[in-house]
Amino acid sequence: MASSGLAGDLRAVLGGQGLPVLDYDSVPPKVSPAPVQLRKNVSYIVLAVFFNDQDEVLMIQEAKRECYGSWYLPAGRMEPGETILEALRREVKEEAGLECEPLTLLAVEERGPRWIRLAFLARSTGGILKTSEEADKESLQACWYPHASLPTPLRSHDILPLIKLGSHYYQQARHPPTLPQELPCKLICQRLIAAFTSAKNIWVLAGKEGSLHLPITACGLTPSEQNSSIVVSVFRLLQQCLTLSQLTVKTQGVLGLQHLGKNQADGICLNVLVTVAYKNPGVLNKPPEIQGINFCWWQVEEEDVQSHLLKRLQEVSVVPIHS
Repeated sequence: MASSGLAGDLRAVLGGQGLPVLDYDSVPPKVSPAPVQLRKNVSYIVLAVFFNDQDEVLMIQEAKRECYGSWYLPAGRMEPGETILEALRREVKEEAGLECEPLTLLAVEERGPRWIRLAFLARSTGGILKTSEEADKESLQACWYPHASLPTPLRSHDILPLIKLGSHYYQQARHPPTLPQELPCKLICQRLIAAFTSAKNIWVLAGKEGSLHLPITACGLTPSEQNSSIVVSVFRLLQQCLTLSQLTVKTQGVLGLQHLGKNQADGICLNVLVTVAYKNPGVLNKPPEIQGINFCWWQVEEEDVQSHLLKRLQEVSVVPIHS
């Protein structure tokens, strides 16, 4: 029964769905007990990449004092009570004058877990492009520009990789459309699909507290909380059960994410694909030994789950994390 449940969880996660976050298998030594709340202890940024039929990219001209007159992609901070997609649609409407449909998450970027930016590929579904006559505190205007001749000055060059990522996705999608699932979460955390593969078999790491489950590792929020970043928190959990000096561990990227908001806790759970391999390839065809009693390796035997997981691994079919 437990194995069947874990197989179902894997199907859901590989399909981009969310799962309830009931507990955490790893937390920083001094993790803040208070729920994550926007404008209090975290800041989430939403950003949109648009292309029109001429393959031009949508840019907005900034009205903020510190970057007045420079150009950027439509972006802004989420407000308390919003879902991620509500925030994206609001920012695009305020800054560019357009209604939009988010198509997929393009990238997750972090500067520590207190600042996370979620970049989306989107398309226009209506509205009227903001002109200079409609300038306000949100933006001065919005315009379409060819990739090769973006307006200057740019507020920051950090948008250039995102424009390139969006363009490549249109040409050849590297991952299925991935959009946030509306499920609550108290902390910023990651649900790990930590996979070990041999020539014929594949295993995933499972937590053993209660029923078998995909393990969840939480991030801290203050500088005093050790191992608090999104990427590092993966290694913290794996250090609890594996001898990492013998292994190569790689965070491949995001399979999905969940958040609710709506004046509840503003935590985010990222479903993250991780690979575990021996540094000396071909030494063993079985997964590395587990230390302690809280985790185990679970062999994936269901053919549909195994095929889907191997396909995502072989094609690196995930949303990238930039840390």
